[in-house]
Amino acid sequence: MSGYPRSPKLLRGGLVLLDPVSGNVLRIIGLQYNPDTMTRSLQIKGIGAESGDRSEALRLKGPPAETIKLEAEIDATDALETGHPAPAATGLHPQLAALEALAYPRSAELFAANAAAASGSLEIAPALAPLSVFVFGPNRIVPVRIAELSITEESFDIQLNPIRAKLSLGLRVLSVDDIGFESKGGGLFMSYLQHKERLSALAASADLRLLGLFGPL
Repeated sequence: MSGYPRSPKLLRGGLVLLDPVSGNVLRIIGLQYNPDTMTRSLQIKGIGAESGDRSEALRLKGPPAETIKLEAEIDATDALETGHPAPAATGLHPQLAALEALAYPRSAELFAANAAAASGSLEIAPALAPLSVFVFGPNRIVPVRIAELSITEESFDIQLNPIRAKLSLGLRVLSVDDIGFESKGGGLFMSYLQHKERLSALAASADLRLLGLFGPL
């Protein structure tokens, strides 16, 4: 890192957990190191092929199903060298548990559901999980759901606590088709979409002659 005081500060990606009703920030999970690559895929939702109607061939049924996949590394070595007590006692367990907790319902909810079932109570809808928002710089702020999480622990201390690990994270973008327009997540998705439209308007259009076309189509 440059020692110049005016050097730009490196931003880090991460997940912000929000209360799904109030929108209050519950927790921030930052990536220790930004991934070198990120893969995004968009599955288009068209209706032309489904209906068989030629007049529908150019219509879009809704936002595409977008997925984001990235790999990141976390390392407790620096903290161990400074004698920080938490990594010395538990290694990377807390950081890994914070991510893994996003894939589990809370234990209190499972106990409550089991007690309700044992008493013969009618099934109650599970409590809402926090809304996860993937933040990767100011141009990418989008509500997501953890679809896949793979952890490779590569090194351990003498207590067998992991001290270096690689994460493979798969995220599915939540659109208004999933969570509606009125929810906090729906508003974030629409802001994400509108920002894409503004960025698209900044892209220069190519000249037809670059495509070997010298007259009207």
